[in-house]
Parts: sequence; C-alpha cells; structure tokens
Amino acid sequence: MRFYSALFIISSFYFSLVLTSCSFKQQQVLFEHQAPVVDSSTFNATNNGSGTSDYHIKSQDILQIRNLQNAKYIVDALPSTMSSGSSGSSSGTSGNAGEGQTYQVEDDGTVALPLIGHQMVAGLTRTEAQKKIESIYSKTELANPIIDLKIVNLKVTLLGEIRVQGNYALTKDKTSLVEIIGSAGGLTELANEKNIKIIRGDPKKPQIIDVDLSNIKTLADPRIILQNNDIVYIAQNKRAIKNDQLQNVTTTLQPGLIILNTALIIYTLIHR
Repeated sequence: MRFYSALFIISSFYFSLVLTSCSFKQQQVLFEHQAPVVDSSTFNATNNGSGTSDYHIKSQDILQIRNLQNAKYIVDALPSTMSSGSSGSSSGTSGNAGEGQTYQVEDDGTVALPLIGHQMVAGLTRTEAQKKIESIYSKTELANPIIDLKIVNLKVTLLGEIRVQGNYALTKDKTSLVEIIGSAGGLTELANEKNIKIIRGDPKKPQIIDVDLSNIKTLADPRIILQNNDIVYIAQNKRAIKNDQLQNVTTTLQPGLIILNTALIIYTLIHR
C-alpha cells in the first residue's frame, strides 16, 4: 500500500508540474511580438484605399505592355522572334494571346521597347507610364494606339489559417482583402476571422492593421484595399488553440504514463 501511495503522490506531482508548465500560447507565433506601432490614422497615404494605383514604378519591375488597337500588340512590322528594340538587360517576352509582352525595368529606371528604345519610367505610376508610352508611339510609329500597361510583379503574401498559403499577384489597381482570401480558397475551419493582421510598409517600421471580418462594416474600410508587398496573417481561433494545448499535454504526459505503467507491471510481478 505504501508503494501505491508513493506512486500516487509522484504521479500527482508529475501531472501538476506538466499542467502548470504547459504553454497557453498558440503554436503559430508569427507577428505576435510587436514593437510599439504608430497609430494607423497617421498613415493617410497608405490607408486611402488607392491600392496599387499610386504605386511608383521601380527598377526590376516587370511591365506587361500591349496595343489594344493592334492584334499584334506593339507594331505590325515587329518580327515575332524579336524580343527588344535594343540591347540591355530589359527583355521582351511574348505572352499568350491577348496578354501582350513583358519588359523588365532596368537599373537606370528605363525600359527598352520595340522601335522607340529606352524610355524612362521609374518614378511614374502605372497610368503615367501608360500615357507616356502611348504618346511616344503615337508620334513616331503607330496611328492612334491604345496602350495597356500592367505591372505584373506586384504581390501580397498570405500566411496562417488560409486554405492555400503563398504569394498572390495584384492583377488590378484595387484588390480587397476579401477578394484575395477568396482566391486562396477561403479561411480554414481553424481561422479566427476576428484576428486578421495586414503588415504594411517599411519592414523596419511596419504598420500593423487589425481586421475583423466578423464585422460587415469592415468591407467599407479603405485599409483592406491591398498594396504591394502586404503580408496578411490569419490567426487561429480559440478552439484550435485549445486543441493544440490538449495535444501538447497528451504528448508531454505520454512518456510519464509509460513509466508509471511499467513500474506498476514490475511491482505486480515482484509481489505475486
């Protein structure tokens, strides 16, 4: 009996030690530890719902350009094997039908285009660059061109409780958080729709935007219009956290239970 009493005391102590030392934080700790963040109301320029319409082109950006007045996009006379109007790091790559060709902005901020050569586009918005290229082609090469220009490398990153995590292209100027979540297959059953974070701006001093998708008024919030390089993180809900805690406790207790069972078996065999 003394043995069983001692065994009970030891096992009780073991269980208490495990339960009190068990972490109650969710397993996904991304973005949980934050430095003081400036009030988002001071970031008017990044919260006005403009999306990528006021994004300024930078070197290494990739532009997709086509002439909507011409089935061959830029110029009729351009050979299909010709990739660019000049030598350099910019390159023109044929796209699928209706998509136009893509050209990379060089380190000096210019893009090399068929027949008109290098044109400075760095610092311009998509609309400004589109109008500039359209104007140059209309004066030198094309009759009444309608130039369509897209910046195809703009993206956001989805992490956490989302069906398909990863990078998603911003294919239009104004793409909302809800649209991107839909593109990723929606939230998982473990997601906390009240705890969604958008990390925006300079990585050294990011702006954290808390989003509650359980509130329908959120749909009218201009802050959920996504911008280039936004990171969207969806946290777990309380039920998922509790399940993780239970699983952690079970995993931690398992070696102790094996030891106790082994001790009981040995004791029973000895005292037969």
